[in-house]
This record gives sequence, C-alpha cells and structure tokens, in this order.
Amino acid sequence: MSVDVIETLKAKAAMPGRVWLQGVAPVSYADLLAETGRMANALAGLGLVKGDRLLLQVEKREAVLSLYLACLRAGVVFLPVNPGYTVPETAHFLTDAEPALALVESSRVAAIGEKGVRAMALDDFLGMAGSAPAEFADPVPSPGDLAAILYTSGTTGRSKGVMLSRLNLASNAGTLVEFWRFTESDVLLHVLPVFHTHGLFVATNCVLYAGASMIFQRAFSPDAVLDALPAASVMMGVPTFYTRLLADPRLTPAVCDHIRLFVSGSAPLSPATHAEWRDRTGQAILERYGMTETNMITSNPYDGDRRAGTVGMPLPGVEVRVTGPAGVVPVGEAGEIEVRGPNVFGGYWRMPEQTAKEFREGGWFVTGDLGAFDAEGYLSILGRAKDLVITGGLNVYPAEVEAALDDLAGVAASAVIGVPHPDFGEAVVACVVPVADDMLDAEGVRVALRERLAAFKIPKRVLVLADLPRNAMGKVQKAELRKVHAKLFSTG
Repeated sequence: MSVDVIETLKAKAAMPGRVWLQGVAPVSYADLLAETGRMANALAGLGLVKGDRLLLQVEKREAVLSLYLACLRAGVVFLPVNPGYTVPETAHFLTDAEPALALVESSRVAAIGEKGVRAMALDDFLGMAGSAPAEFADPVPSPGDLAAILYTSGTTGRSKGVMLSRLNLASNAGTLVEFWRFTESDVLLHVLPVFHTHGLFVATNCVLYAGASMIFQRAFSPDAVLDALPAASVMMGVPTFYTRLLADPRLTPAVCDHIRLFVSGSAPLSPATHAEWRDRTGQAILERYGMTETNMITSNPYDGDRRAGTVGMPLPGVEVRVTGPAGVVPVGEAGEIEVRGPNVFGGYWRMPEQTAKEFREGGWFVTGDLGAFDAEGYLSILGRAKDLVITGGLNVYPAEVEAALDDLAGVAASAVIGVPHPDFGEAVVACVVPVADDMLDAEGVRVALRERLAAFKIPKRVLVLADLPRNAMGKVQKAELRKVHAKLFSTG
C-alpha cells in the first residue's frame, strides 16, 4: 500500500535539518507541518469539514503548496483554478463544484461572492491562520478519500471535474521518486504553475516523498531560471520553457552542470528541441506522458535511451495498451491508448454517464490519445483521437506530419489540423510559425515535405502564422484553429 502524502510529510518533519523551501528564509519540513496545521485549524474555524470543497484561484505563491497539504490534513477537497480565468469562466466551477469557500485575490472577492459562494481573500485567510494553533487533529484518512478536483481545460465542450483520490496521488508519487531517482540531496527548480497536476502534484510530491528541497519561482523567467540552475539538481518544465532557454546564449553546459535531470511534459516536445538541447547542454531531456485523469503514465528511462519523439514505457504498476475496434492492436500499429492502475482517477465529478463512457470493462480508462508501441516498448503519441484527420478515407496522424514540419529549417512550431473539404471530406492543413526574422514560403514547405511523407499526408494548405493559440500549459488549442479555418476550402 502506498504511503499517504500526509504520513510522508509527518515523517519528514520529524527528521531535523530537512529544508522544504530554499531561499532567504528557508522553510523546514517541521515549519511546513506547523504551517499546514495552522491552516487546517483555520479551515475548521471557518466551518469546513471533511468532504467540503475549497476553491483556490490566486497567482502562484508558496502558500498554495501549504494550503494543498492543509486541505489533505483536514480532509477538505482541494480545487485549484487557473488565475487567468475570468469571473464568468470561473462561474462554471462555482456552480458545478459548490465549494464551501473560495479563496481568491482580494480584487475578486466581491465578484465571486456575487455568484453565491462564500469568498475570502487569501491574504485575509493567511492572517487568520497565522494566529491559529499549529497542532491539528487530523481525521483518519482512507486511501479512497477524495483529495482534489482538477477541471480539464474545457477546450471542447463542458469542462469536467477530475476526481483524484489520496491513493491516486500517493501511488504516483512513490513510483516517480524511485523511477526518477529522487533523493534527499535533490533540489528541484520549481517553475511550473500550481493549478495543474504537473506543478502541483508531480513536482511537489516528488520533493516531499524524497525529503528533498526546492527553489520556488513564482513565474517562469529565463533570467531567473539561468541564475538558479547551478544551485538545482532537477528541473521540470514544458516544451515552451526549453525552447525559450535555447534562445538564450547564456545556456551552456557549465550552467547545467549541476542538473542531473531535465523533465518535459504537458505538451509534446519536438525531436528538434530534444536534439538541440542535447547539443547545447550535453544532456538529454526526459519526456514523460500523463494526464489530469491519470497523473503520470509512462516515462523515458532514467538510465538508457531517452528517445526523441516518444514518451517512453509504462511506469511500474501502470498498465498501458493500444486498442482498435477489434481489440488490442499489434506492435507498431496505431490505436487508442488505454490505461489502468492505482494512478487512474475515480471519475468525473457529478457526471456518472460521462464517466461510464470513458472506461472499458476491467477498469481501463480510454485516454482519447492515439499512439503506438515500437518493438522495444517505447510509446509514441500520435495525437488526440478527435484530432485524427481522415482525408479521402485515409488516416493522417497529425504528430507524424508535425514532426516532419518541425525538422524543416525555418520552422519554429507547427500544428496540423483537419478542416472540411468538398472532395476529400477533410483536408490536411498545416499551421506553421517561422523562426524569428525568417521568411517561410508556404509552397516551399509543401515541396520539402514530399521527400518525407506520402502524398496523402502532404498538407493541402500551409498557413504561416505569427503564433499558435496555446493554453496555460503550452498545449496548442487545435479546436480553436479548426474553428478559425473551418471555411478554408468552402465553395459557398
């Protein structure tokens, strides 16, 4: 049985000298335990009980991590929301989750309160917690207790609340610490958002379970990251972070010499970025694959070949299969990725019918991603099932075309979509962003692809754009691209 997050915190707090957060005023694990106790008492003082939901919508700051752990101690369900969402956008979460309390920036208290939810400024809550006792009588937890609800991005349709249990979090944390070789001597450079599973659970829990330390930065800044890298041993990021660092001439092997592990996730890392990073730093980025619903699923090996364009192999204790209409497909063939294990969520909040649709018999969760295993067991992600382009009756996997595009000189980023076509049903369309100050010829791109791809995979149109629409974690919003360019081949 996996060790609960709070049991782990208490064990680390009992060991003197352990530093949780580095900085001008270091925070020890004992300090963290006391702070979470004060926060848990403050939550109880406000009337929150086990099972209540706490919505948090604030800019990234250290207190968010403490509040997440305090909610676990109190049995309160933690519900972090992207601070970039407007009040109207946030209204869906308020109505759907019915939080007992919303902690927000002071500027939003009145507007959130008008939605019928008790709202309080986080700073006011922290002031209240500061005078509360540090000792807290934690309710006895169960592995199946609901720990958090994280809402999916809602890029298509209604945003769904993903219910994550204490076991989901604990099982994944223990596995990752061992697989990625975390120890108490590690120092994580934390530059990710904390409303998302990557920054909130993966990064934070790896540090906690190892008894390691972290350098906490409130936002990603190439200057701040480059200054901090020599003092860190691990960095987790998204592809955008790595491409921005590669654009800085100060990125050298010497700056990265103390880092033992660079991890990338939340969006596909292009083989070109993988190769350039290795050339510039002498280190290979470790790419992994996960979802809000599953935490981490696969990872490239710590020791061994970290293959560009793949997300590695299933993590210990996690089962992954690739299926088609007739069942599991042979190695090398594409299909839909399904996963099973203690990391997989319990369902969507108050959506039993949707939950039932997403699971196969035997507890297999249908991820909605398309992929294929190679002969060595490495998994490649070929795109979302909804992004598959069927042109003239033939399947085109966007990731394959994007890889070919990204390998062309002058292409900084690409996204391949399907749009309605009067003859082919759907047409393959490539949206490309040129390298700064570099001119791209759309027809030249198509010509270059003819040496790399079959004719039916060649985009019928190449659109040169200034940028691609992305969400907060750097994922390209293909639904938006399809909407904008839906009438590209319209004859009306």
